Amino acid sequence: MKTLEEQLLPDPDSFASDPFGYSAMAWMKWAILQNLHGFDIDPSVPPTSEELKSPVLWLSQAHALSQAAALVLRGNPDLETLPLLSRGICDSQYRAVGLMLVGYSLEICLKGMLIVKKGVTSYVAEEKAHKHHKLVRLAEFIPELNAKEQAILTLLTHFLEWAGRYPDPGSGREGNAQILFTLSEQYRITAKDVFVLAAKVMGYARVVVA
Repeated sequence: MKTLEEQLLPDPDSFASDPFGYSAMAWMKWAILQNLHGFDIDPSVPPTSEELKSPVLWLSQAHALSQAAALVLRGNPDLETLPLLSRGICDSQYRAVGLMLVGYSLEICLKGMLIVKKGVTSYVAEEKAHKHHKLVRLAEFIPELNAKEQAILTLLTHFLEWAGRYPDPGSGREGNAQILFTLSEQYRITAKDVFVLAAKVMGYARVVVA
């Protein structure tokens, strides 16, 4: 029988035997951790919407997404099963998935910071206003984001909305595909620029929490 502390540690074997159950246990682990610090919370009781707005859960989720993005973008996909001249197509799509994860990590981090700034009650009251993926809008409270940094956030928004998931943006929005090239070329955006901005945005969480 595992102790409460042991139940909170990463456990790849538990994921292997029950991937969906293990991956859905973040709330229960957070409840157990709160109990260890003197709060009376029953991990077996389904959480309320307000409890799921805990900044700890949101900022931890953002870190998980950023780690997944880093693993994808630092690695190389196995393309050996594809015809030689079609491998570049899939490699571009693989990198797009990595950028999608970067975008999602920033979205969750920004919303987590908004919860900290506004408080759970106020955030829930105006939650509909934040139910979008527009990173530039979500990052309005971060000071001194220049035009290039805002362009990167706009591009990442495209990748988390469609370019990291689908080959096209959808009927009637085909022109969005050209925006990716236009902004990227206009600001001469490199991979390093993306990572530097991601670190800047996520690092601002320390300021908000403090």
